[in-house]
Amino acid sequence: MTAPTPSKIHYHKKARELELTYADGNSHRLTVEYLRVFSPSAEVRGHHPSQAVLQVGKKDVGLKNIEPVGRYAVKLAFDDGHDSGLYSWEYLYELIQNHDANWADYLARLEQAGASRESLGIEIKQL
Repeated sequence: MTAPTPSKIHYHKKARELELTYADGNSHRLTVEYLRVFSPSAEVRGHHPSQAVLQVGKKDVGLKNIEPVGRYAVKLAFDDGHDSGLYSWEYLYELIQNHDANWADYLARLEQAGASRESLGIEIKQL
């Protein structure tokens, strides 16, 4: 089964959510944090599941740009500088369908690592 193609994509800047609307009238909102920590890029996922890098401190990340890629994907540019990885319609639909399980797994991995969703801010070194 191929995933449906969104008929509309809208970024709700204040809520930091990407809304995907489909021809059947269904719409789904995904937080930018969720999209960022589940980026399909090799930088995040690695080239093998054992190489995946846990993303921390992404709670307040936003989007700078959404760029269509052909008729099959979008490229998201995040305000933390991350802009690699193409979000295909199939991958976005998979993120929608598996949201609850993905998010629970992510929170468990954060806890296990003793890490946080909160941004660490900017480190300032005193000279």
